[in-house]
Amino acid sequence: MTTRYSAAGLVEHARALLAAAGLEPDKAVAVAEILVEGDLLGHDTHGLALLGPYLNELAGGAMTPTGAPEVLNRRPATQVWDGRRLPGPWLVLQAMEACATMARTHGTGTVVIRRSHHIAALAAYLKRATDQGFVMQLICSDRNSASVAPFGGRDPVFTPNPMAFGIPTGGAPILVDISCSITTNGMSGRLAKEGRRFPGKWLLDDKGEPTDDPRFGLPGGGGSIQLLGGVEAGHKGYGLTLLVETLTGGLAAHGRADPKEGWGATVFVQFLDPEAFGGLAGANRQLDHIVAACHASTPRVPGEPVRVPGERGLRRRAEQLATGVALHPSIAPLLAPWQEKFGIAAPAPLA
Repeated sequence: MTTRYSAAGLVEHARALLAAAGLEPDKAVAVAEILVEGDLLGHDTHGLALLGPYLNELAGGAMTPTGAPEVLNRRPATQVWDGRRLPGPWLVLQAMEACATMARTHGTGTVVIRRSHHIAALAAYLKRATDQGFVMQLICSDRNSASVAPFGGRDPVFTPNPMAFGIPTGGAPILVDISCSITTNGMSGRLAKEGRRFPGKWLLDDKGEPTDDPRFGLPGGGGSIQLLGGVEAGHKGYGLTLLVETLTGGLAAHGRADPKEGWGATVFVQFLDPEAFGGLAGANRQLDHIVAACHASTPRVPGEPVRVPGERGLRRRAEQLATGVALHPSIAPLLAPWQEKFGIAAPAPLA
């Protein structure tokens, strides 16, 4: 039988651990909420699985626990911040508030953040924007590591470079969360630890040959993660990852050309207000038509109807809010030492 936990209880538990580790109250709440939201949506490599590593970063001084970002450049609809290695979830939520304010006045608002710490699951932020009627783009890279090779090459240059888009409709929002690579660092690490393999040859080995062995995607593994499209059509993922590098490190004027500082992110956050264009009602009419057409498309596999991005995650979110969150088995062992250190009991499972 699957053990389940109250989502609110998990948020409170994560908040308590982060606060005990020295994170300011508002930052502890922000990080806890975003991590649990990741698990609610099914992104369980980027939910509470990150809490133990984040606590390690706080303990080692690699994550800044207090203070605010420095605004380096400001115009009516754009800002650039130095995140000072503050917690990524808190920084992104602050940037979203700034973007919303700018978009309500100017139709759009963009914040680019250099020197953020890791920002967790990108999908976890999107519904907060679409609930307000905004189209949201969230894009990030990590200049401090490299696991993805350029198309035609073998040596890693990039991170998976995720990009996410939140799109309001007349019904459930469209939530897109993808990487420019076929898979992620987190999944490579999990499968390698469990002694499992990928379902396809999504990586390159130390000879540049496609492989399903996740060990080649790990730091020092001698291989790399393939771009979207793989060896046949990876030029498409290559173009996308160069766009991500432009919108993050390029616009921040701070990226892979600079010295490494540790695990972190360079982040691009943008809001668009449909009311400043053709209007939200008009946008919803178009998007609702598209969603309906996708749902009406004859399934390629009988019995497996077409979904739009985010549909399964939102369904899972609703189910887990109602019946409890099922955590990946790897999470409890990672948190046990911190619970013992701070004298905080593990969250109680639901009856």
